[in-house]
Amino acid sequence: MTTLPDSARKVAEAAAALGLSIDMKLHEAATRTAEEAASACGCEIGQIVKSLVFRGAETGTPYLLLVSGRNRVDEAALAGAIGEHLRRPDGKDVRALTGFAIGGIPPFGHATRLFTIIDPDLLAFPLVWAAGGTPNTVFSVDPGRLAATIGARAMELKAQD
Repeated sequence: MTTLPDSARKVAEAAAALGLSIDMKLHEAATRTAEEAASACGCEIGQIVKSLVFRGAETGTPYLLLVSGRNRVDEAALAGAIGEHLRRPDGKDVRALTGFAIGGIPPFGHATRLFTIIDPDLLAFPLVWAAGGTPNTVFSVDPGRLAATIGARAMELKAQD
């Protein structure tokens, strides 16, 4: 059995504390992007959870968006739905908010409580794959159970092409 990096163990422990059953995988190749993760996991790109951190431009409120790997976020529509424009924090701010570096942000186990929104497209799958705390760890989980457990609000996020 391969020993997980500290950040991945932290995610596994957070999942256990939440009562979530996850299947953590450590890959030799990076799984930073949705494309890399889908290839490593042998799944379709839509099953990859992109964990994107934003802040409210006016309030500074941190938001975590759990987005299907095949979708882009419509920031203007989302701003209208939540009542304020969004800004992307830098890597240092993201790490301070989550405890994890960009490319390895899991959907839970963060240093700060984040208002979490989940892409309804993820809920159409029986299983999705999310970052496990490092750029090369991912885990599978039932998306409906994930959303219910972490209190994620389903909201349309994707940009219309």
